[in-house]
Amino acid sequence: MKVLLQRVSAASVSVAGDLVGKIDRGLVVLVGVASGDTEKDVQYLAQKTASLRIFADDEGKFNLSALDIEGQLLVVSQFTLLADTRKGRRPSFNEAAPPALAQELFTRFVAALRATGLKVETGRFQQYMQLEIHNDGPVTILLDSRDKF
Repeated sequence: MKVLLQRVSAASVSVAGDLVGKIDRGLVVLVGVASGDTEKDVQYLAQKTASLRIFADDEGKFNLSALDIEGQLLVVSQFTLLADTRKGRRPSFNEAAPPALAQELFTRFVAALRATGLKVETGRFQQYMQLEIHNDGPVTILLDSRDKF
């Protein structure tokens, strides 16, 4: 499972012109579920996402997490994080989980984040979405559950 975190001052997601999620200061969380991912990956990355210290304290140092600042999260499924570009010019998505498994683990990931008490908004699974992101910094960090195990 891969998660791309973008620290934002604001963000929103729309589907077919309808606003479906909007946050203020916090994180946009793009989630790619891989074949073979389990609840263990979900729990690890949810905890890491909520507690990663990538917000500045009064001295400008990355000492605060989304939990510390009561940040908001906009979580969007993005299978393209699993792109394999090693061969040719067209990416392969063979490592991405089948839609049913991906949706189940994505839903569990969102639930785990909501369990922290943070406000969590989402896009719509398997829908074409448009994101408006006001990247703060910019700060963008890739987390991969396979780096831990």
